Amino acid sequence: MSDCVYIFLDESGNLDFSAHGTRHFVLTSVSMKRPFAMYQALDAYKYDCLEYGIDHERFHCSTDNRHVRRKVFDIIGAHLAEMSVHSLISEKRAARSSQSSSERLYAEMLSSLIGRVLSGTMESTAKEVIVIADLVPLRSRRKAIEKSVRSALSELLPNRPIFRVLHHDSRAHYGLQVADYLCWAVFRRFERGDSGYFDKIRPAMSSDVASLERLTARRS
Repeated sequence: MSDCVYIFLDESGNLDFSAHGTRHFVLTSVSMKRPFAMYQALDAYKYDCLEYGIDHERFHCSTDNRHVRRKVFDIIGAHLAEMSVHSLISEKRAARSSQSSSERLYAEMLSSLIGRVLSGTMESTAKEVIVIADLVPLRSRRKAIEKSVRSALSELLPNRPIFRVLHHDSRAHYGLQVADYLCWAVFRRFERGDSGYFDKIRPAMSSDVASLERLTARRS
């Protein structure tokens, strides 16, 4: 178990460059090793919710009520030492509103994020890396994730570990639900200026991205 690292990916915001789109787009990764002690607490709380009358198949930050949200962040906060979190944010105002621009922006951000993740101590010593992303509708996104991981592995880790890229429904993994919560906190910090939840999870941010890198897409 100690030789395998799980990397859970999530995104917040959208790549709609029209006036109706979000101002920011965020990619977040959460790296963890088994055993996942936090899962036990989340599982117990899920059943607390059911017994209280809240019909929950999964935790989803943007739709959970404020009481559930606060409790889940408390659980995550108690287990920050078990994870490594990386997040990159892009301001889209300099990018042109075309599909090709959005896909290039996604690929560039993902490549930068994965590169930072695999440079971490936990990841660089792993014999196996399993990347799990939430189900995404665009096949190009799936290919971009696998390409970015493969490229970063070959460049950063000379003793290339076994790796797999999987796309699962977030209901299947608390890791994806945690990534959703963390990504939401980062997105809300920059999109709305609300840092309340971001401040709770900031200690888990890797030191090289603690301030978060703003990537501005510049297109010719």
